[in-house]
Amino acid sequence: MPKRSSKGRKVVRLPERDVNQLARSVIDRIERLTGAGGKNPAAVALGRKGGLKGGRARMDSLTPEERSKLARKAAKARWAAKK
Repeated sequence: MPKRSSKGRKVVRLPERDVNQLARSVIDRIERLTGAGGKNPAAVALGRKGGLKGGRARMDSLTPEERSKLARKAAKARWAAKK
C-alpha cells in the first residue's frame, strides 16, 4: 500500500465565526492597517453635550399632568414585564 502524503502534517483550523463576527474582524484589520478608526473628538463632545441635558430639558418642558401621565405609563410597563 502506498504511503499517504499527508501523514505527519497538522491541519490548522480557524475557529468558526458567523457572518457578523467575520465582518467585524475584516473592518478591524482594515482600520489597523490604514490607521483609520477612533472617534472624532468634536463629534463626541457635541453628542455628550446634548445627551447630558436632553432628559432634564424634556422634563422641565412638560406640565405636571403630562409628567404624571408618563410616570403612569412607565409604571404600567414595568409591572407588565413582571407578569
